Order: sequence, then C-alpha cells, then structure tokens
Amino acid sequence: MPGEWLQQGWLVKPGGKKFNLGLRWPRRLRNTWLQSAGFAAIGLFSALTLTTPVVTAWIFVGLIIVAVVVSVVFEQRSFCRYLCPMGGFIGLYSTMAPLELRPQPDLTLVEKGAAVREWPRGCPWINNPAALKANANCGLCLECLRTETGANMTLNVRSFDAELGQPGAFRLDEAFLSLGLLGSVMIYSAVFQGPWGALKNAALYAGSPAWWGFAAFFLLASFGLLPALLAGASALVRRTGNLGKPLRMVFTRFSRALLPLGLLSWIAFTVSFAFGKMAYLWPVLSDPFGWGWNLFGTAAVEWQPYLLSATPVIEAVLLVAGLIWSGRTILKTAEQLGVRGERRWAAAPVLLFALAGTLTMLWLLIG
Repeated sequence: MPGEWLQQGWLVKPGGKKFNLGLRWPRRLRNTWLQSAGFAAIGLFSALTLTTPVVTAWIFVGLIIVAVVVSVVFEQRSFCRYLCPMGGFIGLYSTMAPLELRPQPDLTLVEKGAAVREWPRGCPWINNPAALKANANCGLCLECLRTETGANMTLNVRSFDAELGQPGAFRLDEAFLSLGLLGSVMIYSAVFQGPWGALKNAALYAGSPAWWGFAAFFLLASFGLLPALLAGASALVRRTGNLGKPLRMVFTRFSRALLPLGLLSWIAFTVSFAFGKMAYLWPVLSDPFGWGWNLFGTAAVEWQPYLLSATPVIEAVLLVAGLIWSGRTILKTAEQLGVRGERRWAAAPVLLFALAGTLTMLWLLIG
C-alpha cells in the first residue's frame, strides 16, 4: 500500500506529485523464477521464521521495504506480479479459484480496440484484461472495472477445475514453481510434524553445518528431484502413448495437473497444527500486548487443542481428495495431449507420481 500511494501521489486515486520512475520490469524476469527463489529462501529459514517472533517481524519488514523500493522504481504492482513469493503461491493456486475476471464474451472489435489502448495502465497487475484467459497473473483487485471501458469486464462464477481442464500452455517456470511448492510442503511436514529431532535442529540453527545439509536437501528435493521424477514419468507417457508432442510440453502440462494435490497438501499441512494453535487465540484477543489486559474476559483461558482426534481424518480426506482431483486432471491432460483409446493408461507413470506424493504426505502427517 505505501508503494502504491507513492506511485499515485495520493491514498485512493491519482493526485499530487508522484514518486515513481515508472520503469518497465526487465523482460527476461517477467516470469515466476524470482518468486520461486524467494519462496525457497523463506523455506530455508522456515523453522527459525515460524518459531522466533522477532525474525518473523524482520522478514515482514524486509518484504515491505523491498515492495516500496520496487514500487518507486518500477511501474504498477511489479513486486506483486514478479517478485513476491506469496504472490506466486496465491497466483498459481488461483488457477483453481471459483471466481474469474474476464472480458465480456461478445465484445466488438471497436470495444476491444478501446480496451487495448486503455490497458495495461488501467490494470495494476500489468495485464491486458481484454485478453485475460487465466487467473495466475490477476490479483482480482477489480481496478479495471473503474476504468472507462470497465463495463466490458465481467466477474464469473465457475467450477473449481474449469481452468485446469483447458488445453492452454503452462510455462516451464510455472511448472518448477508448482513442483517446488509440492516439495516444500513435504519438507515442511517432515520438519514440523515429523519425529526427527536432528532434522528439526538442522532446520532451526541457520548457518550451522547441519543447516547447510538441510538447505542442500531442501533445494535438491523440491527443485531437482521432483522435477526430475516428473520429467522421467512424462518421458514414459510420451513414449508409451506414442506422442509427437515435445517433452517440455508434456512435462509442463502434467505439472499443472498436479496443482490440486499441491493445494490440498498445503491445506492438510495447515490443518495439522491449526486446531491445536487455535486455542491460543482467546488469551491473545483479550491481552494482545501481554500487558495484563482482559478485554473480553478470555485472558485466563487455558490452552486445550480442538478436534484432536478428528484432525488425522480431516487430513486424510483432504489428501485423498487432492489425489482424486489430480488423477482426474492427469487423465484429462493425457487425452488432450493425444493419449486415447487403448493407450489411455499410458498416463500411469504420472498417476503413480501423484500417488507416491499422496502416500508421502499421509505418512508424514499421520504416520
């Protein structure tokens, strides 16, 4: 927000003197590679960040400073679009969102021309909404609706897999982010929910020899091993299915099909500690600063975890749902790539990849 205020010269709408150079983001960096790197960097220090409040605070302060600097130097919300780790996380999984902002389907050539001339200046996310076909790069800020041609846009309700079922392309950087997020949630589950004290200590003591080993394992597993395994599975599908498509296309399309498993894995990981931590909410609400307040009469509420016995069941249901959703999407993707008829089960290697990922998460979270 402060960065956008500096760009506009006012709080709500463009006003006085603007503090912004308005440079275009470098063309070679208009992808999600930097977001993947940022998410990986946060993951390397995740144990320290999530258990030490002062470190958490400094991480947020650092992100705010970087966001403001980028907003002053570059145009629009370049930080959110190309640099913010959580922007990449949310953007990628918004592929399965039940809402979409799209141009009206019956726009005339004149209306499309007017929209193209006005945008992307009317879109803080540097999109051309008149050509918007995917959710990943749209922050759903609805600023485009405030422009003169905003009536040409429409907000649609859709099925959760409406975009997954489309045969559109998926870039290589998005594929690596998808697999990196899946690998990250597995390692997070091992560190925070697993029984391995040595792994927890290695993740916690940043800079120690053990931490360097953990860092190497984290990066190689998330951004090396998983992509290599999926590439191998994709090569098998390509060969047994007699596909003429390039391996890169097959790999990226199947990585998109794994998005449901990744999203449901993150939700299951959150459930694994959310109900236990929720009991801390009531004392904090009454005494947020630890100054002896009792605003709502809940400062003395004792900690007691909620739904302790139901948590494993909820986690299992979420992970199995993610497997079924991804499995169905994998089969649909294989059919779109040309795997049909008797060769339909040529997609089995990718299905086994998804099954292995699900079983790994079940083992880590439930045992």
